[in-house]
Amino acid sequence: MSVIDNLEPKLVWKHFDEIRKIPRCSKNEEKIREYIIDFAKKQNLKSKTDKIGNIVIIKTASSGMENKSTVVLQGHMDMVCEKNSDVVFDFSKDPIKLRLKGDFLTADGTTLGADNGIGLAMNLAILEDNSLNLGPIEALFTVDEETGLTGAFAMKSDMITGKILLNLDSEDFGVITVGCAGGGDSKIEVPFKTQPINGDMESITIKVSGLRGGHSGVDIHEQRGNAVKLLSRMLWKVSNDYDFFITEMKGGDKHNAIPREAYAKVSVKKADKNKFIDVIKTEEKDILEEIKTIDPNFSMDIEDISKLNTTLTKDSQNKILNLLHGLPHGIDKMSYDIPDLVETSTNLASVTFNEKNALIHLSTRSSINSSLQDLRNRIHAIAELSDAKVTEEKPYPGWKPNLDSKILKLSKKTFQDMYGKEPKVEAIHAGLECGIIGEKFPGMDMISIGPTLKYPHSPEEQLHVSTVDKTYKFVLELLKNV
Repeated sequence: MSVIDNLEPKLVWKHFDEIRKIPRCSKNEEKIREYIIDFAKKQNLKSKTDKIGNIVIIKTASSGMENKSTVVLQGHMDMVCEKNSDVVFDFSKDPIKLRLKGDFLTADGTTLGADNGIGLAMNLAILEDNSLNLGPIEALFTVDEETGLTGAFAMKSDMITGKILLNLDSEDFGVITVGCAGGGDSKIEVPFKTQPINGDMESITIKVSGLRGGHSGVDIHEQRGNAVKLLSRMLWKVSNDYDFFITEMKGGDKHNAIPREAYAKVSVKKADKNKFIDVIKTEEKDILEEIKTIDPNFSMDIEDISKLNTTLTKDSQNKILNLLHGLPHGIDKMSYDIPDLVETSTNLASVTFNEKNALIHLSTRSSINSSLQDLRNRIHAIAELSDAKVTEEKPYPGWKPNLDSKILKLSKKTFQDMYGKEPKVEAIHAGLECGIIGEKFPGMDMISIGPTLKYPHSPEEQLHVSTVDKTYKFVLELLKNV
């Protein structure tokens, strides 16, 4: 038995239990696509799939509801696949292991995939339940939202016909989202030269771990530790006092997740090793003192390894450390217009070495296009100081709030009638597909809603079970009232 077998609403949790068994990391959605298409066939519902892999399932109106407006219910098929380094798990085949403690559903050392698996499950439950008396529905399932909103970008104008859209990818029950940030990635390549390691040297691995990580948009305001930034800070600090040589450096994985772990393999003169480690450990204590309120489990470990054969030249090493230490991470600006909203930020998402280059990936967000481009320009300028090559991916648009929206007014009234209080209406510092869909389908009236989901994009991901039933009932009531 699954720990969610007896939860309500049963149809929603039934589909979520199936979804968590299906591999669906971004850009590898074949299995979840097959599941959804097979579901449509079993339910005798029409479906269509476009060239990129997006799916639309059409459910015709119930008897007497034919004159109601078509509503598009939308969610994305992929998930961010992150795990702790000490967890043995293969996202390409292993089902997500669930843990239920009180009202909190989590996974066992991996991301849960409730972002956006719970939205998919609600969509499928509505399509399956023939007892519902509703107008026409187009259920839209998009691909590769997490790594570049690829599915939304590739949609053609004939994919959907509805002019009202309920995006089921928000993460706070009682909040109606009406706007989001746009964003764009910067990829930096720093060429380096290598040399043989000579002299009486010893090699070690320096590893940063224990950080919470999290979503690079919705969690960025908490100023959580970034493993890549902290590791590069330590190495930059010790470079002022001792000669050491870096052979390998790696940290972070997903562009939209704050790095939780990072390591470097270095060599240091045997006579200097103990003093070198002392400086590193002193910096570790200083960092922990700074971030212990938000990241109390931060730690740094040093392990002896077999002597390395080659290393970066000193000039190459200095360029990379200066660049990593100097690149921005975190909040750049807060909004002047919306209280407590981050306007512009960037996530230094990852660093890794190949044979010839250090590869650095940053993801920048802003609700103002000019601020987005300005921060990306500053990243570009800093990188050029290190003779690096910068590739900037095409930015995705933000979603400008429309406070006169008809579906917003209806949703506020419906929520008030159901729960006896007004919902919050907010914009968020994260990317939603609504911005792209709104550009592709002019006049689309949109809101985004969802149950409470904390710490997505990290193994801390936590779904608040009681809000799933409340959100589902709210969606059903909205559909009835449209």
